[in-house]
Amino acid sequence: MGEQRVHGGGPPQWWRYGPPWWSRFDDAAEPRGARWPWRSTVLITAFVLIGSNFAQHGQQGREPLDPFGRVLLVVASGLLLWRKRHPVFVVFGTATALLLYLGAGYPYGPVFLTVAVSCFSAVVTGHRRAAWAAVGLLWAGHVLVALWLYRRLPPPGDGPGDIGQELVIATWVIAIAAVSEVGRTRREQWARERAERAQAARRRADEERLRIARELHDVLAHSISVINVQAGVGLALLDSDPEQARTALTTIKAASKEALGEVRQVLDTLRAPGAAPRAPAPGLDRLPELVEQAAGAGLTVEIEGEPPRLTPGADLAAFRIVQEALTNVVRHSGSRHARVRLAQEAGALRLLIDDDGPATGADAGGSGNGLAGMRERAAALGGTIEAGPRPDGGFRVLAVLPLTVKEDR
Repeated sequence: MGEQRVHGGGPPQWWRYGPPWWSRFDDAAEPRGARWPWRSTVLITAFVLIGSNFAQHGQQGREPLDPFGRVLLVVASGLLLWRKRHPVFVVFGTATALLLYLGAGYPYGPVFLTVAVSCFSAVVTGHRRAAWAAVGLLWAGHVLVALWLYRRLPPPGDGPGDIGQELVIATWVIAIAAVSEVGRTRREQWARERAERAQAARRRADEERLRIARELHDVLAHSISVINVQAGVGLALLDSDPEQARTALTTIKAASKEALGEVRQVLDTLRAPGAAPRAPAPGLDRLPELVEQAAGAGLTVEIEGEPPRLTPGADLAAFRIVQEALTNVVRHSGSRHARVRLAQEAGALRLLIDDDGPATGADAGGSGNGLAGMRERAAALGGTIEAGPRPDGGFRVLAVLPLTVKEDR
């Protein structure tokens, strides 16, 4: 059996978000696409006709049902077939048919159900004033017939109605309208909560797409930059220095293999949602590998400081920030030397990545999303990123990441 209650107890799931069948009733927002309520209308019509036949046996002072009375019962019930498409017309139509039925002196019975259903349909679809007006006019018409027009209308010899009875009928009318208002309120609440759930699902999907895009960008940008640089070296030295060209091709092979492995890990996570990755996510413990890859692209990297213990998410973010910053040095800087400093200050990790410049100004073929991705990673952990040219030349990236990340509950 499916889960019937929300986490932590409380009301059943259907009470909070609406019963499963509610979407069938909720077609009034698009009247043209609303389904015809054949089954319920046929059941109500049969119930009204049969119930009225039984009711007349206990009301000897009323007019017996004849073909005209049965036609009024069928009309009042049959109008309910249009209650989703034309709720205002139906609520006034059923009230009018019922008023004619009572004015003709026919017996009281389940015909009042038709007005209750049409009133409920009108209220929950937003036509509150029409529903209240229709039932109010019905009650006022019944009072007029029972207290003043009874001498001129059948059955003959009928006496005046009791004012207490009219108050009871008024109470029932108010109760029907109140129940309809409760139904309308619940319907609007269910609609809001369904919209909020749909919006939350879309937001989670957007965040997941952004995370995947950021991860793929960071995985590929660094490796492709190394491959691009080494390919240029290999082409330039292919004839004059074949051995150096061979070294460049070896570096390309290693960088492409690592990129393929990381891309495969991301794709495996997509194919099996919720499954644990086959390999641990990279962290600052892999800085030596990053330095080696940068050296393959002709960039010397100096590391200062020791990486602290971080949560897996913070460790991955710190690694990707350093990776993206070094990738930008390879792509955009004329310097072949960079420095990475790690320090702990006030419960936060400070990552400082510097190069001496100058900027090459050449088109490196990147997407321009590297800095934005770094800022998103830092912001997701409650940290900050500052990036820009240094006064003495070169470029600096400063990342401040909290050592303790508060997780949402």
